Amino acid sequence: ANWDPSADPSVEIQFTPARVLLQDFTGVPVVVDLAAMRSAIAKKGGPAAKVNPLQPVDLVIDHSVQVDAFGNAQAFALNAKFDYERNGERYQFLKWGQTAFKNFQVVPPATGICHQVNLEYLASVAMRATVGSETWVFPDTLVGTDSHTPMVNGLGVLGWGVGGIEAEAAMLGQPCSMLIPDVIGFELIGTLNPGVTATDLVLTITQILRKKGVVGKFVEFTGRGVSALSIANRATISNMAPEYGATVGFWPVDKKTIEYLELTGRNDAARATEAYYKAQGMWHDENVASPLFTDKLSLDLSTVEPSLAGPAKPHDRSTLGQVPQSFGKFLLEQSAARGPSKSAVVGNQLRDGALVLAAITSCTNTSNPTLMLGAALVAKKANARGLKVPSFVKTSFAPGSKAVTAFLENAGLMPELDRLGFNLVGYGCTTCIGNSGPLPLAIGNEIEERGLTVAAVLSGNRNFEARIHPLIRANYLASPPLVVAFALAGRIDIDLTSEAIGVDSAGQQVFLKDIWPSDDELAKLVAKNVTATDFAKSYAGVFEGDETWRSLPITGGESYEWSEESTYIKRPPFLDPEFATDPDAPCVIENARVLALFGDFITTDHISPAGSIGASTPAGQYLSKLGVDKKDFNSYGARRGNHEVMMRGTFANVRLRNKLVATEGGFTRHWPKGDETTIYDAAMAYKRSNTPLVIVAGREYGSGSSRDWAAKGTRLLGVRAVIAESYERIHRSNLVGMGVLPLEFTNGETAATLGLTGQETMTIAGLEDLKPGSRLEVHVVSDAGTAKVFSVRVRIDTPNELRYYRHGGILPYVLKRLT
Repeated sequence: ANWDPSADPSVEIQFTPARVLLQDFTGVPVVVDLAAMRSAIAKKGGPAAKVNPLQPVDLVIDHSVQVDAFGNAQAFALNAKFDYERNGERYQFLKWGQTAFKNFQVVPPATGICHQVNLEYLASVAMRATVGSETWVFPDTLVGTDSHTPMVNGLGVLGWGVGGIEAEAAMLGQPCSMLIPDVIGFELIGTLNPGVTATDLVLTITQILRKKGVVGKFVEFTGRGVSALSIANRATISNMAPEYGATVGFWPVDKKTIEYLELTGRNDAARATEAYYKAQGMWHDENVASPLFTDKLSLDLSTVEPSLAGPAKPHDRSTLGQVPQSFGKFLLEQSAARGPSKSAVVGNQLRDGALVLAAITSCTNTSNPTLMLGAALVAKKANARGLKVPSFVKTSFAPGSKAVTAFLENAGLMPELDRLGFNLVGYGCTTCIGNSGPLPLAIGNEIEERGLTVAAVLSGNRNFEARIHPLIRANYLASPPLVVAFALAGRIDIDLTSEAIGVDSAGQQVFLKDIWPSDDELAKLVAKNVTATDFAKSYAGVFEGDETWRSLPITGGESYEWSEESTYIKRPPFLDPEFATDPDAPCVIENARVLALFGDFITTDHISPAGSIGASTPAGQYLSKLGVDKKDFNSYGARRGNHEVMMRGTFANVRLRNKLVATEGGFTRHWPKGDETTIYDAAMAYKRSNTPLVIVAGREYGSGSSRDWAAKGTRLLGVRAVIAESYERIHRSNLVGMGVLPLEFTNGETAATLGLTGQETMTIAGLEDLKPGSRLEVHVVSDAGTAKVFSVRVRIDTPNELRYYRHGGILPYVLKRLT
């Protein structure tokens, strides 16, 4: 309340969120860990039921459905069937959790994406709780195990993404230990020009803020332009806070907030919110002076242009007319690295630059009625001209909630999307999380045989290497209407500002402007077809699920019945003595070997990949030995409840570049001989010789999704410390939460300037007097006997984090407190 923007930001606070949000990829290992804690307490003779969430927890199953079937009316039903066949065991486990734990609710599959369910249903903005005989009102706050939890900031709810490890601690009553953040004011002035979408705006903001550097900071939107943006547009911008690096992208509560609560059927919450925020002086009034900020940026909305981001980073923005040059540059880089493709042809055929995947997907845009109706209108106008999507383009439509299909059906536009192949495939993250499913066999084979550099366009928020599909190297983020337009064109190397998309049934060229809807047309559609009734129907019985969900059997009582035969759910080892260390014992990291030497921007996708499991990978070989057929491998994300799979999948991304080897993928060298092998096999060899390991990396280590397995897998491989130039917020805290020491180079030094080759042994001195933010010395000895010393800064930021680290992680710390 008395915050001074010029004050020292090193003050620690203990933040206790009002609730916790989980999705199933990160939620399953959270529940697995809680079940393991119950087993550990029961083994000691204590009451297993002592382990319980103390805060309300909602888990939304949205990350598992894959796009196997597409382009037909049966796609939704078939994908739902495959989903239960693959993930039935995981879903039974979550149903057990729903019955075993208090304060724990599960939203079943095929309901919606967690962020949209949060925005449209779960969030109350002003929360109420009874304490004794009194009712207290307080701001709605949360942490979520998906990095895009800030989407709900668009509604004026303070929340951000954390790792599953931190979420478990919050659920069990542990506060989130953090430093008071810098708050960057982002002033918006003016209005968007006609034809410019919220996606174009968020890609522009992402580029600006990434350039500014806001990692670990709060961004708050302010200025007269705030009132010009709907809650749906605000949520689109807040959703991509992880992409611009901020902890949150916060919007104040105002009249638009109240209107949205009423639209989505939360009239009681609307009345309480308006009364509470006005009484507290937290109501936004654009005529009142702007709040104080650490720093401030400004953007004139009228300068925003239609844009895409790619081919591999969300902040690599190109205006619509620059996309061909963007791809052309990428193609040259690919040709230099891999050699030119074979038998490249011209025209609208499968070739370099061909678009093989077009997906309207993800929470970023599917919460936005204007964008979704805009995509459907583009489809309608294209159908009227007789345009078709080329046969090699895999098309899909995965909205964020059932409310989306309801208002599209109200407008009579679902058939228009269907005609172009954008049939409903499921309510889930699908392509954006890597669940794009296989390409048609002939297409995939031709891409591989000819070494083609093909493209995907999706309305998502992440396009990191190998995330969308292992065969698609160029991936661009775009608004839903532009996804449809590029699908019609069938190629990414097209300038849609000047080139024709195609030729209509009368032989006339059709340009983007010919099928692009007007803002007035869209506004009328939204006003007429997006109704409170649709939201009420969509969320009626939200926790009940379909008949398949209701028929799933539940086994186990207070303690879960672990099965040795299970390949999905296994008791994790993090509470075993190997990991649960004595906090009073001295910490020692001596003569450690470098497991991997990385460059800049190693993401959590590189560390703990989502997507399919290759047969030749350590994880694939493990499953094969257990008798699992390749067709049943499922994805890494679906098997996050099995530490054996995830440990083998850590650093297994096919696009990972480890400077210790020339081979792309999850490979390294095992020292001192220097034999090339997989990172997993090398780690196990080091483990047999009791050799501790370190990772050395460049800038922005751990960018991307809030994947606790990026830290858990790192720890299981025997990595004791990471030395990087800088970290993304969530992964750094996850490393601490797993007992891995995050260190930063100092004095402008890097692995390159220090001449580190990765062949050295490293001893970290000063651990006996470890303090948050302290300096340590790393003593390096090469295999030739040459020695050097350099300084690092400890990125344990708070005393609470230090306590976690000394116990071997959050889980052992919490368990010790419970027992």
